[in-house]
Amino acid sequence: MTAHPSLPGDLADSAELRDRPHAWEISRAVDIYSSSYLGLSLDTIVDPEGAEHERAVVKPNGAVGVVALDDQDRILLVEQYRHPVRHRMLEIPAGTLDVDGEGPLDTAVRELAEEADLRADEWEPLLTLYSTPGYSTERRQIYCATDLHAVPEAERTPRLAEEADMRQWWVPFDDAIEAIYQGRISDSLTVSAILAVQVQRGR
Repeated sequence: MTAHPSLPGDLADSAELRDRPHAWEISRAVDIYSSSYLGLSLDTIVDPEGAEHERAVVKPNGAVGVVALDDQDRILLVEQYRHPVRHRMLEIPAGTLDVDGEGPLDTAVRELAEEADLRADEWEPLLTLYSTPGYSTERRQIYCATDLHAVPEAERTPRLAEEADMRQWWVPFDDAIEAIYQGRISDSLTVSAILAVQVQRGR
């Protein structure tokens, strides 16, 4: 370990730098709320010095997102109402792991069909993210979907509630990048996914 020559902190060996599993002791855990979508608990954690601290922990099911690209390098964005922030948001298709026994890739396939009436012949993992690790356990996995084709009309899923008036927009990929930097797209999952594809292409 080598200290930075002039600033606080140590110099990292970037090849070894990674998130590491680690857990402080929980001396008390109280379940506050539970539903099919998420749970909420109040945990009392014990730090290495033995002091206790209360932390609220939101426990969603986990989620997936899909970067769907057509053969003209357009990305699919869906627009839907998000009540907590009182906005209609532009997002990649996404959804929660809310079907028993369904893995993340299966959920991504289902969500792309449900939200966009699309299927894909090619799927590639892109990113794994913790959305807000300061208070949430939610882990989100993002995939790239290509070689797209439409779900037959008779097999499409009816969309309800906030999804009932969802719109689908095909956006040139470079325009989506520009929209992010102009602040016109702000959903964190969507921003992370699009920028990850951009970085991947620049390698």
